[in-house]
Amino acid sequence: MVLITDVLPKSRADKVGILSGDTLVSINGREINDVLDYRFYINDTKLMLTLKTADGKSKLAMIRKDEFEDIGLEFETYLMDKQRSCKNKCIFCFIDQLPKGLRKSLYFKDDDSRLSFLFGNYITLTNLTDEEAERIIEMHISPVNISVQTMNPELRVKMMINPHAGESLKYLYKFAEAGIAVNTQLVLCPGINDGKELEFSIKELFKLYPAVQSIAAVPVGLTDHRDGLYPLEPYNEKTAAEVIDIIDRCNAEFEKEHGERIAFAADEFYI
Repeated sequence: MVLITDVLPKSRADKVGILSGDTLVSINGREINDVLDYRFYINDTKLMLTLKTADGKSKLAMIRKDEFEDIGLEFETYLMDKQRSCKNKCIFCFIDQLPKGLRKSLYFKDDDSRLSFLFGNYITLTNLTDEEAERIIEMHISPVNISVQTMNPELRVKMMINPHAGESLKYLYKFAEAGIAVNTQLVLCPGINDGKELEFSIKELFKLYPAVQSIAAVPVGLTDHRDGLYPLEPYNEKTAAEVIDIIDRCNAEFEKEHGERIAFAADEFYI
């Protein structure tokens, strides 16, 4: 159930008597808990909305509309509930490297699958539950952008400092099997998940083609505000060239079989 904070004047919702302060319970019998439920189930041309009024009474509202027409409801936040924070303590986290004294919102670490669909954010999968993964598959929400870092489960646990980071890769395989398009990212840290580990990760992700549409390798970003954090070194000309060579070699093998390249090194490696 989600609280309606405003109803646009002369909208479909306004015309059937839906009011600010009503709570949206379901659409066509489907429970509404957040923006994904709402955006998915609102696309039918015939909608039966179950609501609760501000004083707790139940009411129904029937709306007929065009397939992708909005009905004019607004909610407290774009997600309709609280944004989900990250459960990881990644050794390369850029938020941990911010200077003090900035606005509070900059220090919030999000890891919300809904933001991947809405805004293109990358998620780590460690926040997903089995039920949420099944919902993504049922709604065929695609593409999903995933920060993989490594396909080695044990190394992923160490890099994210989360005991569930390795096992959560199962959702990547589930999405691929279900035909959900996936864009992946590898944040590379010198001597940790590059070299042979990078080659392993790329080749494992290649196996999930065509669901995996892209593999983006980006270098770890480091600031001067790393007191007490995991010791990391920046890439230099030699180590950056080694990353490019690995990606080019893997791509060449992949292109022979599939006729395209899907792994890419970030511009910083070339610069």
